[in-house]
Amino acid sequence: MITTTMTLDAAATVRSSAYRKTAWRLMPFLMLCYLCAYLDRVNVGFAKLQMMSDLSLSETVYGLGAGVFFLGYFLCEVPSNLILHKVGARRWIARIMISWGIISALFAFVETAWQFYALRFLLGVAEAGLAPGLLLYLTYWFPSYRRAKMTVLWFIAIPLSGMIGGPLSGWIMTEFAGVQGWAGWQWMFVIEAIPTVIVGLMVLAYLKDGVHQATWLTDEEKELVSQELAEDNSQKVTHASVGEFLRDRRLWILACIYFCVVMGQYAITFWLPTLIRNAGVSDTMHIGLLTSLPYMCAIVAMVFMGRSGDKHQERRWHLVGPMIAGALGLTLAAMFGGNLVLSVLSLCLAAAGVLSASSLFWMLPTTLLGGVSAAAGIAGINSFANLAGFCSPYLIGWITTTTGSSAIGMYLITGVLCIGACLVLRIPAASVNR
Repeated sequence: MITTTMTLDAAATVRSSAYRKTAWRLMPFLMLCYLCAYLDRVNVGFAKLQMMSDLSLSETVYGLGAGVFFLGYFLCEVPSNLILHKVGARRWIARIMISWGIISALFAFVETAWQFYALRFLLGVAEAGLAPGLLLYLTYWFPSYRRAKMTVLWFIAIPLSGMIGGPLSGWIMTEFAGVQGWAGWQWMFVIEAIPTVIVGLMVLAYLKDGVHQATWLTDEEKELVSQELAEDNSQKVTHASVGEFLRDRRLWILACIYFCVVMGQYAITFWLPTLIRNAGVSDTMHIGLLTSLPYMCAIVAMVFMGRSGDKHQERRWHLVGPMIAGALGLTLAAMFGGNLVLSVLSLCLAAAGVLSASSLFWMLPTTLLGGVSAAAGIAGINSFANLAGFCSPYLIGWITTTTGSSAIGMYLITGVLCIGACLVLRIPAASVNR
C-alpha cells in the first residue's frame, strides 16, 4: 500500500496535488456540460413570453408542456444510468448531449400544443441520465469527504445558466425577431442548441472513464486516489438484489426529500421570468437582466454552504436551512408580487435557498451508496424526484389559469419545501455526517 511507503506528510502532499489537478481538469468541463443542459431545458421559460401568445396557447398548456419533459425523463433515467455505468461515462454522456441538442433546436418549428408536448417529452427522453450520470461520475474521482465542494461546483452551472441564459435569451428574442421571417423565440431555440451539440462532441475527446486513464496524474497519485476511493466505497451500502434495493426505506425517504426540493427548484426555473414580468417589467431584455440577480445570489450561497458542509462534516442541517430559506423566499415573492424591488429580493432569497439545497442534497445518497447500487440509486432518486418537474409547472399553470394569480401556487410550493425539510431530519445523522 502506498501509505506504508511514504510519510504521512508526503502522502498528504500527493493527495492534495492529485485532487487539485483532477478538480481543475474535470470540474470546469462538467460545469459546461450541465450549463448547456440547463440552458436547453429552461429556455422554454423565456420562450413563453412570446411563444404562448404567438401560438395562442394557455398557461395550462405551457405548464403541462413544461412538465411533460419530466415524464420522458422519469421513464428513461434508471436505464440510462445503468447503461452509463456499463459502457462508460464518456460515450454515453456524449450521446445524451448530442441527441438533446438536436431535439431542442426542433422547438423552432412547433406550431401546435401537441407538437409542443411531443418535443418536450422527447427532450426528457434524450436528456435522461445526464444529471445522475455526472453525479455518479464524481464518485469515480472524489471520495465522500471531498465531494460536497465538487458537487456544489458542478451545480453552480444551474444558476450560471440562469445568469447567462436570461440576458442571452432576452437579447436573442429581441434582436433576432423577424429575421428571415422567424420570431425571436424560434431563433433562441436554434442558437442555444448549437453549443450543446459541439460540447457533446468534445466529451468524446476530453473525458476519461476512471482514475486508471487519468493522464494528468502520476502513478503514485493514481494509486493513492484509487486506494481512497476503494476505502470510501467499502463503507457504503451495495444491495445484493433488486428486491433488496427497492425495500431500502432510506432510498424512498431520499426520493421524497428530493421531490420536495425539485418542486421548489422548478417553480423558480420555469416561472422566474413571469414573476418578474408580473412585478411590472415589460421589456424582454430587462426581464432577462433581472433574472440574473437571483442566480448570482444562489452562486454565493452554494459555494458558502458547500465549503461549510465539508468543513463541519455535517449534512442534514446544511440541507434543512436552505430549504426553509427557499420556502420563505417564495412566500415573500408571492406576497410582494406587485413591488419590483421586494419581489426581486425575495426571489434572490428563494433561489439561494432552493438551489443550495438542490446541490447539497446529493451528499446524502452518494455518501450512503456505492457500486451498482449508487448507479441505480442516484438515478432512481433523481428519476422519481424529477416527477416534481412535471407537477410543479403543471400545478402552478393550472392554479394561475383557474384563479388568475400565481400566488396560491407559490404558497403550495413553500409547504412542500417545509415537508421535505422535516423528512431530512428523519435520516440518522451518524449515517451521513462524514
